[in-house]
Amino acid sequence: MDMAVADIGVIKQHLIDPEICIRCNTCEATCPVGAITHDDRNYVVRADVCNGCMACISPCPTGSIDNWRSMPVAKAYSIEEQLTWDELPAELTPEQLQAEGAGAPAELPPQQQAATAAAATASEQIAEPEPGTVAFNSAQYGATTPPWSAAHAYTNLYPPKAPTTATVVGNFNCTEAGYENQTHHIVLDLGAMPFPVLEGQSIGIIPPGTDASGKPHFARQYSVASPRNGERPGYNNISLTVKRVLQDHQGRPVRGVASNYVCDLKVGDKVQVIGPFGSSFLMPNHPKSHIVMICTGTGSAPMRAMTEWRRRLRKSGKFEGGKLLLFFGARTQQELPYFGPLQSLPKDFIDINFAFSRTPGSPKRYVQDLMRERAADLAELLKDGQSHFYVCGLKSMEEGVVLALRDVAGEAGLDWDTVGAALKREGRLHLETY
Repeated sequence: MDMAVADIGVIKQHLIDPEICIRCNTCEATCPVGAITHDDRNYVVRADVCNGCMACISPCPTGSIDNWRSMPVAKAYSIEEQLTWDELPAELTPEQLQAEGAGAPAELPPQQQAATAAAATASEQIAEPEPGTVAFNSAQYGATTPPWSAAHAYTNLYPPKAPTTATVVGNFNCTEAGYENQTHHIVLDLGAMPFPVLEGQSIGIIPPGTDASGKPHFARQYSVASPRNGERPGYNNISLTVKRVLQDHQGRPVRGVASNYVCDLKVGDKVQVIGPFGSSFLMPNHPKSHIVMICTGTGSAPMRAMTEWRRRLRKSGKFEGGKLLLFFGARTQQELPYFGPLQSLPKDFIDINFAFSRTPGSPKRYVQDLMRERAADLAELLKDGQSHFYVCGLKSMEEGVVLALRDVAGEAGLDWDTVGAALKREGRLHLETY
């Protein structure tokens, strides 16, 4: 029996704080029972589906997911109500609960406590699906803890109600000129304001103005593309990789509010910034650790940051890095961000593999196709406990990539359930898709 609808008079209803949420979709992608949904403004939790397993709590980069309200079962907030919120409702007082005919939250009966505990345990483990009954769930293999050697990440220094201001010091199109699908490299200077970031973290940018309903725009999240010591070493600046959105996932014309605002910024413009966010999608810092990076489009941002930090370490001569292996996909070579700079990196520093899915006259190739072609090399890395895997890009790529890892493992005689569980447990397989 689900905890959320147990007939105990009062429940602790799971809610998402719309003031803090940055709409990154992590919670919905992580929820194992499909209790979380969203519209174009808010993410919400279905009280009649949520079983209190807590699987979504740890991955949330802002903590907006960890909110609870004591509510009479019969008056639990519906998703329709939650979708209209700009802030969470106040907690009901004991007197208000009593007036609704409900007492204090009752302790769950032993059998429900056991069911809830089992659900929580199950959410942390990788379940073995019955053949033909459950679709492959790639998200269950994604780690929610960072590598053991990751640096400490500072998060939520600037919340939505108290953003800081950054100045644009650079903005250029990092895809080939003349193509409609533009991706811009944006450099922001934080001045004297403390804003420590690590490779793999993200920030939020608040577009000016209001939406169609007259409400202020909420922040949009962007991965940081620069290493920890700045886009320009020794300066308090960061870079972003932002694609100008001109159509939705169905190919219909739209004009992305935040992406077009950011891509149109001029040097000297001021922007409102929140964050940083993220405490698990972080790179290892110990010598001889290997990094396998699999990305598409603007999912290259954290990979650029990790690669540049390793390049700077190598140049210093003070760090012995392991292997760097990059699988990078785009529609065409012309639309691939940073294609030129990537070509100039030494071959003995990073092993780069490109996949283009819309090159005229050529068959479609995706990153998972390249991974299967490099199965022998990936198998050796899967066997090595020093290997760390990072996946970033569109949600549609995630399943294919994890399935490719599973197939590579199987062909090498490795048990994927054992390997996948170890990667998750040890913080060595990170999935950040949207």
